[in-house]
Amino acid sequence: MDDKDFSEKTLDQLYQQLGSSKNGLSQNQANEKIKKFGENIITRARGESQFKLFLKSFTSMMAILLWVSGVIAIFAGMAELGIAIWAVNVINGLFSFWQEFAAKKATDSLMKLLPTYANVYRDHKLTKIVATELVPGDIFSIQAGNSISADARLIETDELQVDESALTGESMLVSKSLDYSKGQGKFAYGNLIYAGTTVSTGTGLAIALNTGMQTEFGQIAKLTQTSKQVDSPLQIELNRLTRQLSMIAISIGVVFFFSAIFFVKNPIAKSFIFALGMIVAFIPEGLLPTVTLSLAQAVQRMAHKNALVKNLNSVETLGETTVIATDKTGTLTQNQMTINHVWTKDSEYEVSGEGYVNNGEIREKNKPVSLDQYLSLKQLVTIAALDNDTQVQAPKSLKDLPKILGTPTEAALVILSEKSAIDRAALGKQFPRIHEAPFDSRRQRMSTIHQTADGQRIIMTKGALDFVLKVADNILDNGRVRPITDHDKQDILAANRKYASDGLRSLAFAYRKDDSQLDPKAYKVENTEQHLTFVGLAAMSDPPRPEIYEAVRKAHSAGIKIIMVTGDSELTAQSIAIKIGLVSKKARVVTGEELDKMSTDQLKSALAGEVLFARVAPEQKYQIVTTLQSLGHIVASTGDGVNDAPALKQANIGVAMGVTGTDVAKDAADMILTDDNFASIVAAIEEGRAVYSNIQKFLLYILNSNLPEAIPSVLFLLSGGAIPLSLTVMQILTVDLGTDMLPALGLGAEKIEVGVMEQPPRDRKAHLLTKNLLIKAFGWYGLWGSIISTAGYFFINWTFGWPGQALVSSGLRYREATTMTLASIIFFQIAAAINARTEKTSVFKIGIFSNHHIDFGIFFEIILLVVLMYVPLFQNLFETAPLGGIEWLILACVPLPMILLEEARKAWVRKH
Repeated sequence: MDDKDFSEKTLDQLYQQLGSSKNGLSQNQANEKIKKFGENIITRARGESQFKLFLKSFTSMMAILLWVSGVIAIFAGMAELGIAIWAVNVINGLFSFWQEFAAKKATDSLMKLLPTYANVYRDHKLTKIVATELVPGDIFSIQAGNSISADARLIETDELQVDESALTGESMLVSKSLDYSKGQGKFAYGNLIYAGTTVSTGTGLAIALNTGMQTEFGQIAKLTQTSKQVDSPLQIELNRLTRQLSMIAISIGVVFFFSAIFFVKNPIAKSFIFALGMIVAFIPEGLLPTVTLSLAQAVQRMAHKNALVKNLNSVETLGETTVIATDKTGTLTQNQMTINHVWTKDSEYEVSGEGYVNNGEIREKNKPVSLDQYLSLKQLVTIAALDNDTQVQAPKSLKDLPKILGTPTEAALVILSEKSAIDRAALGKQFPRIHEAPFDSRRQRMSTIHQTADGQRIIMTKGALDFVLKVADNILDNGRVRPITDHDKQDILAANRKYASDGLRSLAFAYRKDDSQLDPKAYKVENTEQHLTFVGLAAMSDPPRPEIYEAVRKAHSAGIKIIMVTGDSELTAQSIAIKIGLVSKKARVVTGEELDKMSTDQLKSALAGEVLFARVAPEQKYQIVTTLQSLGHIVASTGDGVNDAPALKQANIGVAMGVTGTDVAKDAADMILTDDNFASIVAAIEEGRAVYSNIQKFLLYILNSNLPEAIPSVLFLLSGGAIPLSLTVMQILTVDLGTDMLPALGLGAEKIEVGVMEQPPRDRKAHLLTKNLLIKAFGWYGLWGSIISTAGYFFINWTFGWPGQALVSSGLRYREATTMTLASIIFFQIAAAINARTEKTSVFKIGIFSNHHIDFGIFFEIILLVVLMYVPLFQNLFETAPLGGIEWLILACVPLPMILLEEARKAWVRKH
């Protein structure tokens, strides 16, 4: 049975259906029901065991490749290398496991939100029970401060107001009554209350309709549990890259194995070890740590920009985002309701300043006003100050926000009274309150009765315009009360329409002097809210964040579509969206009710154009996200309430609010905004784009050394052994795991390149290892590196009498020659590391030594080279020998010409 049926049925019908009565259940009935319906708990879906999660961290495709590489290295007689490769794998696996372990807590938070106890009628007595024992048909009582334990229908209510923000995402308190009434949105039945929400004011008695997983709260939990976590685009791409590099390495190994047998006539065993060494050499052992560092550096930079990322792979996924599905309140706006305009019959006023602080004034035609000169305005502000239960506490420091004890709307009225220079506390003493008729959703009004100094009483009322107008017989015009006319009403409605079209929400004010001297308790709605004098309107809005305009512009220029998905009204949503540049006036507004009636194809069609969604339910937000994903989009979705958890988990990037967000939303999300600011999402996307670019820079850097490493073996094989190996396998591994590692890690930490947000999101069909990258790595960088390193080898042989003498293949001279080859590659890689920092921008423009990670990496590789050449232990292990002063001078001259040559190429690319 749905909420509508529960809301419409009579109580007797519900008692019969639920097997209960107005006195509640007996303990025996409750015991039978708990067997039938189960405990009132959020059950947890059975997930992967911690052991499986642990193993999963060590069994990605790249991890498997590194495990195999370690085995190969050990079989090839290089145990130290194999152990080092395995150590890299273990560190990365442990880090990944910890990330996964810390991120899966959404269901735990859902369970924590359920209250511990409930007061129920069992066997005709009010009994306190553990909330898990509550069953359908139980009659239970609630009061201010209680969490509600089950979906229920109200039986009795006294000024009951409920905070449903955990379900709806909207901060307005909801007044409850016994009558059937249907507002806007899924949870808008006036006589129903829902599990997981809290009582703000008043008391009530209710009959439980659904418990546990059958509640609306439980259904959301079920959606959260069944949302499958898919591999991130980066994970998919790294798996693809691993397969590609594995095939390249194995292919090279096979070629070298057979070439060694047929061209050099090596024995099979020797050829096999030679080929295995080449396979290990061509596998990028530094890929995992570089990707990890690149992501970790981005996480640190994002943290400084108010975005906390829980999963490292989420960083790069952010960079691929094509659509942001965002809330309005508090994300695009400041979540600080502000009065902008005041309208009375005799004039219209502007109110400056924003937020819950007294930082403005009331003006008429740009001139400050005095309340003593504008009696209608003074009366309106007096009502705003007194017909009000909210307090605004000033912030304790510049970093803090004002604290609201009450509702946002009333807080805005408090600030209005402060801007008018009214002393609210003194006014309260002058007109003490003697009775109150609280706001409820049925009559849409709130009234307070105050005692005046002359013994009279004054009734002050505020509320929705239509509901105030129908109880107003008079109007205040220039401080004079007269009967209200149809023309007056037309003027009032016209002003309201104008404000609504601007996305403002109007509140109407009225009053009546009363000399009946009734007992305060005798005041009822019927004899209070009648024959009122209409005073005016206050128009308010939740102002956009100042930085939102630039953030939206930046996102659009980056080819990212932004879709507002809000629980607010259509007019307000559309107005804010147009105002901040989110959409044009032609954008379609789809309500939750319309969305319910849409087919999948119709929704896809709507999402293809300019669209925003208003009055949506939790599963509808989830539906929007999944439909966008089915269209091939990478979706970032924001949220703060329990209702947002399924969509947050389903989205490629779930973004929770850190200030206003519930624990459930934070646990289900991949990223948490510590300032609840949309601009922080855009900044995070920018960092994510930099990550992908940096991984490609790393790939370019490590691949360009592969050709210089391979050329000695090619020359050796093609010459049938006449040209000795100018680089040994251990020296190749020195480059891969030694000298190349730190500069490569430095490239992973490179800052954002200029213009990255002026490009569209990366094509999903594009890959890390592209044709252009291979051409640049092997046909440009690799070619120059091969020429320089080969020239270095022959230069040493030339000093020993070549070509008059044969090329040496052993002894000290051979070691000097191979050492010169190794050193030439290392010094060329210094230039390559600097050049790879940018794709088109000049490195001199960003500062040639501005990346201190690379600076340290270059310093380290030179020191390592010196150690390998001059420490006897390493000379024997890596077959190296000391070089002379002339050789060092030649090496020192290698980087600069390479940097200048690359700068010339980049300049040509920028012009063409």
